[in-house]
Amino acid sequence: MTMLAQLMAIVALAIWLTMIFARGFFWRMRERDDDLAPLSPAAAASITATAIVPARDEAETIARCVTSLLQQQCGARFDVVLVDDQSSDGTGALARQAAEAIGQAARLTVLRAGDPPPGWTGKLNAMRAGLAHVEARDGVKPDYILFTDADIAHEPDVLARLLGCAQREGRVLVSLMAKLACDSAAERALVPAFIYFFDMLYPFAWVNDPARSAAAAAGGCMLAQRDALARAGGLEVIRAALIDDCALGAAMKKVGPVWLGLTQRVKSLRPYPRFSDIRNMVTRSAYAQLRYSPLRLTGATLGMAMTFLAAPALAFHPDTFVGFPAALAFALMALSFRPILRFYGLSAWRGVALPLVAAIFMGFTLESAWRHWRGQGGAWKGRYQADAESAMR
Repeated sequence: MTMLAQLMAIVALAIWLTMIFARGFFWRMRERDDDLAPLSPAAAASITATAIVPARDEAETIARCVTSLLQQQCGARFDVVLVDDQSSDGTGALARQAAEAIGQAARLTVLRAGDPPPGWTGKLNAMRAGLAHVEARDGVKPDYILFTDADIAHEPDVLARLLGCAQREGRVLVSLMAKLACDSAAERALVPAFIYFFDMLYPFAWVNDPARSAAAAAGGCMLAQRDALARAGGLEVIRAALIDDCALGAAMKKVGPVWLGLTQRVKSLRPYPRFSDIRNMVTRSAYAQLRYSPLRLTGATLGMAMTFLAAPALAFHPDTFVGFPAALAFALMALSFRPILRFYGLSAWRGVALPLVAAIFMGFTLESAWRHWRGQGGAWKGRYQADAESAMR
């Protein structure tokens, strides 16, 4: 047993040395929009952009979302298309009222989406309807499409920064990971880890490197070059994707460089006051990330256990050749969590709880698979959407 424990401790340490030094330094969380210089009003004057906002029962947040978009200080010609995805709470009317309240009603179009065709998720169908409307309009077509969610608020300089990155660096997709709410006990415990695991899975430095194949995006804020989107095959190529943002990032990187980073300027308006709220967010698509494969699920579960649970379990082993490498691996793990904790204004001591948090996310992933097997995968506001995607694998 001691030899097995020694082997596990050494493997755990090797994993964390690799994670720290050979995975794009993901844990440093250095890719941020602070480094994106805004495009000057003079340079933006010749650019046209349109925001497409899919919205389904977003009465609580839609006014703040639409207002923040219509108040962008950029210099580009910019309008907003809201696609009301069969809401029952007056989302579309509230959006119009918000635009009228700031004297910008002429720059807002509200559409009503129909039922998703076979093979399409509801959100992507709404995005498709908005894009089809934009393409059918008379006059100059937009150079860029800003896909954003109805529960997101943007500070006034966000569009200028996105355009600055796209124009200066030739990026066909520029995406910002919206800062999630982190006020409740559940949010403080789990939200930083959610971002940490995402960056671990898709190291932002690798995503932003044109020479690497890694690709991803964050659905709350994605500025796409319209012509490049068409070359990538449009939204049709990702029509069934539950993780639509990363699917779009992968499609767009095939036709040009992309950029993804963190931000304090784009914020989610959706609170997660209870653990069950975050659980539902994760279980909706976690199994989709594993391509609905039981083999991948088994491998991911074992890999997470070895990565996050083995080191703390063995750190206090009486055999020095077990305890020391395990303790070192545990220390590297906890320290790697500090930058994202700092980003959310939380104590670095929370890093020692990362193994427990990882175990919780492992449970969410297993539950996601269970929900899928029961025909309840991809649950979102009355729709179960995972079956469409799994059928197209």
